[in-house]
Amino acid sequence: MPSPLIVSKTVAMRETVLSANSNGGKAVWQSLWKARELLVFLAWRDIVVKYKQAVLGIAWAILRPVLTTMVFTLVFGKIARLPSGDIPYALLVLSGITPWLYFANTVNDCGNSLVTNSTLISKVYFPRLVVPASCVIANLVDLMITVLLLCGMLVWFGVGLKATILLVPFVVLALAMLTVGVGFWAAALNAKYRDVSFILPFLVTFGLYVSPIGFSSEAIPEQWRILYGLNPVVGLVDGFRFALFGEQYPFQVWTLVYSSALALLLIVTGVSYFRYVERDIVDII
Repeated sequence: MPSPLIVSKTVAMRETVLSANSNGGKAVWQSLWKARELLVFLAWRDIVVKYKQAVLGIAWAILRPVLTTMVFTLVFGKIARLPSGDIPYALLVLSGITPWLYFANTVNDCGNSLVTNSTLISKVYFPRLVVPASCVIANLVDLMITVLLLCGMLVWFGVGLKATILLVPFVVLALAMLTVGVGFWAAALNAKYRDVSFILPFLVTFGLYVSPIGFSSEAIPEQWRILYGLNPVVGLVDGFRFALFGEQYPFQVWTLVYSSALALLLIVTGVSYFRYVERDIVDII
């Protein structure tokens, strides 16, 4: 009996290798767009976890800026008697605290995001930029709540809503861009050098006192204003205040332009360094 004919079939298998540095910069943003559902999910998870076991819940998004404003008003407004021009001092502080808290909280969250999500990162592949980017989106909720509170305070104090308030979304966009750039750098550096987790809170606290939060930039002597304006937060805080108070708050446009340009530079370089660290992220996290 003849042996059965054995037919050998070779099936070509296509192997796909996912690498952090295998694609160009354009592909980075394309991968983020494709992972947008995961991005939204992680952002929503961060919001829920933040207030899940808090008795006051999301009310803390209002209490934190309000309590901080009260302390600043007492110390710097009543005791130190810092000038605020024609603007009520409490409004001046709250309008500075609002963008600052978003920037400070988000940078801290981004810096710790990769370490906090190390278990998820080590188990499944996805664009790692999604992790710090979700922190940027999650904290926008707190920012929007505080902006609405601030608008109500403007009406309460009789300042009213100016036409320049239409500029708020553009200033918030520039603020988010700066936060993204600094956040990407912080996340990548903290994943590689854990000293960053100790240094970052100090730098954020230091930045609070060298930024125009409890005072107007007009309080800075004229000869120091250009140097002072090199702090990118200055242009964003002043731009935010100008959008709220209009001509009542003097504003140097170049500081906002500078802050926006620096934000773009930080995003480009931050993404580049993040992708460099991402190659070995599973081993070093």
